[in-house]
Amino acid sequence: MFESAELGHRIDKATFNAEEPVLRAALLEAQYALKQQNQHAVLILINGIEGAGKGETIRLLNEWLDPRLVQVNAFVDASEDERKYPAERRFWQHLPPKGRIGVFFGNWYSQLISLSVREKIKPSQLDQAIGYVERFERMLCDEGVLIFKFWFHLSKPVFTERIETLGDDPLQYWRASPLNWHKNKTYDKVVTAGERLLRQTSRDFAPWYVIDGSDANYRSLAVGRTLLEGLRAALNSPSKVPHATHSAPLAARFERRKLLTSLDLSQQLEKADYKEQLHTEQKRLAQLVQSKAFRKHALVAVFEGNDAAGKGGAIRRVTAALDPRQYQIIPIAAPSDEERAQPYLWRFWRHVPGHGRFTIFDRSWYGRVLVERVEGFCAEADWLRAYNEINDFEERLHEHGIIVVKFWLAIDQDTQLERFKERESVPYKRFKITPEDWRNREKWDDYVDAVGDMVDSTSTHIAPWTLVEANDKRFARIKVLRTINDALEARLAEAT
Repeated sequence: MFESAELGHRIDKATFNAEEPVLRAALLEAQYALKQQNQHAVLILINGIEGAGKGETIRLLNEWLDPRLVQVNAFVDASEDERKYPAERRFWQHLPPKGRIGVFFGNWYSQLISLSVREKIKPSQLDQAIGYVERFERMLCDEGVLIFKFWFHLSKPVFTERIETLGDDPLQYWRASPLNWHKNKTYDKVVTAGERLLRQTSRDFAPWYVIDGSDANYRSLAVGRTLLEGLRAALNSPSKVPHATHSAPLAARFERRKLLTSLDLSQQLEKADYKEQLHTEQKRLAQLVQSKAFRKHALVAVFEGNDAAGKGGAIRRVTAALDPRQYQIIPIAAPSDEERAQPYLWRFWRHVPGHGRFTIFDRSWYGRVLVERVEGFCAEADWLRAYNEINDFEERLHEHGIIVVKFWLAIDQDTQLERFKERESVPYKRFKITPEDWRNREKWDDYVDAVGDMVDSTSTHIAPWTLVEANDKRFARIKVLRTINDALEARLAEAT
């Protein structure tokens, strides 16, 4: 796999000096077109053999490009605070927005190689991680990110010669990676691990480029040309290439029985029973989130449902049991300009809670398969692929000890109409009703189908959906609290 990169490619100084200004001008033109078009972000992943010129090449690209539109990030060992969150969160936080370029040193490949070389990861775990990386990069590309993956290579004789000089010059010592490159067999282990990763993750949407790093002139022009060709190809292609889809119709479209219509919405709870159970469940929740076991976990509660189904009231009964310093409520509305410049999951990753914390999402990432699907705000291919992307997202949260509970609060159309009219007639409730709420009623059946699809595709054993019969608000609030408490107790018991 690395044979061509060990041939010792050379470009003489005269040739380099002649080609450099032409390449610089073309790259700048492409960079400004990228910003002007604002359809793509560029993510450059830097990996490879120590001493192969990774840092020098990126410094040179920063000279060639407008540095105001380039952000270089080096991810070293996670800090104590970062370890409270899933490892992927810090990558998500630094993704470049559309129109800009991001460079990642110490990225997810660097970490997998380091774990492999130090034998800190099992083959089965590595296969699982590679599968996740593939799906993650596929999602980024589908969201408009152009990924350039560079492996800077040296033959072993050239590497051996160079590594002996690293560390002698204080200005060069920063290049040393967490791996002990001076140790025998490190090179061989890195090449073996790198070959496996390149072979399994080089795809049409995010291919690997292997660069011979033995000659500075050659590697600089090779990286610059590769970047230029990729940018031009993306800039000259249609802004959105539609994917062919072949989704089968829902069974619910062929007969009248559907998931939401099968719920018994007549269930009620008397006021006296409600007060007693509310006190019991709120006390139980307070004890669970203040327990020592919860310090190694976190909690995410997702609230979705029909308009006027009582999400706000249910959330208030949950937070009434908690210390305000321990939780946050994230209301989700239409994305801002900043959020539209990023993959759709970006704005949710930024609010993932750390250990010992509780985050409530009032609406959530499920907007992609609900309102965006029904209202036509995204293509069919986008919401279809979102099911797997959401499952991956929730799996990553689960693996980090985050308990995910998800609620759909359901009411019937007559109850919704009653509540809409009440909101219009009561001055302090008028803010709750908008023309959009009335328009959504016209698409009731479309939302019923979308919710059925959503539950069927994303209700998993690690993050199941709970359908809440919410015609009676008291019944709904107790069911929400009890479900959260049961999920917390079950997960915390696993850790003891």
